[in-house]
Amino acid sequence: MTTHTDTTTPPAGAEYAPERPARLEWAKHAPEVYKAMVRLESAARKGLDPTLYELVKIRASQINHCAFCIDMHTKDALAAGESLERIVQLSAWDESRHFYTEKEIAALELTEAVTVLTDGFVPDEVYDNAAKHFEEGELAQVIAAITAINAWNRFGVTCRMAPGHYEPGQYK
Repeated sequence: MTTHTDTTTPPAGAEYAPERPARLEWAKHAPEVYKAMVRLESAARKGLDPTLYELVKIRASQINHCAFCIDMHTKDALAAGESLERIVQLSAWDESRHFYTEKEIAALELTEAVTVLTDGFVPDEVYDNAAKHFEEGELAQVIAAITAINAWNRFGVTCRMAPGHYEPGQYK
């Protein structure tokens, strides 16, 4: 049985559920698309605060239920010095606003609006709040980072990429 890299062990007499196999190694079968995604990712992160970048990545991945990306970006955030407490609170950031800066809150609001477009357009008040906290160039980069992680999430969820094997900085 394949297991994740978590060092905790299940309670005595219990066993972790088996890891589900990936459906498709999409990067192997669509290498040009993968390379284009890597270039998009690299371009999207330029000029962004690394902490803010990882918070956006984790939050979008939580919404999209992409366990692989949650695993990756949580590990990268921790390795970059982000606190465990802020990462744990991220799924309920609106109830724990006091853990985040106003700029981070604006980015998280924008992340949710862009990620859940099925709820309607990005509301003017969400966009306007983000525009208040980011200069236009930086705002464009935040939107690019949100867009990139949403694309990665769709690959990860659809192809059933398994969490637990990523090492911080592995794909940087």
